[in-house]
Amino acid sequence: MDESLNVFGQRLLACGGGDRVTGWFRNGACDTCAEDTGSHTVCAIMDDEFLAFSKYVGNDLSTDRPEYGFAGLKAGDAWCLCASRWAQAADEGCAPKVVLQATHQKALAVCDFETLKRHAVDL
Repeated sequence: MDESLNVFGQRLLACGGGDRVTGWFRNGACDTCAEDTGSHTVCAIMDDEFLAFSKYVGNDLSTDRPEYGFAGLKAGDAWCLCASRWAQAADEGCAPKVVLQATHQKALAVCDFETLKRHAVDL
């Protein structure tokens, strides 16, 4: 696992809470490693617009998938998104809000920091 630092170079906080276990490692944080080719590093707060966009581009995050132990996401849920999907949504004008303190610094390899800050809920 890569060092758990957020976009500010500080300790990475958990992404959300409750009973949803997000992240590449399913540890509740947007930690990453070399095997995480999707870079699940952006802690995003789901909204209806983004969930519809994600489904449209082929990644349905809102439908229950009990065979995978996935209850589906709804507006207000926090989830570690692939950095490239978040950046794509930002380019399309439908990026969800982000929690910067819970967004891994590796997201900066794909996502523009200023754009992330414009979508931040914790600044």
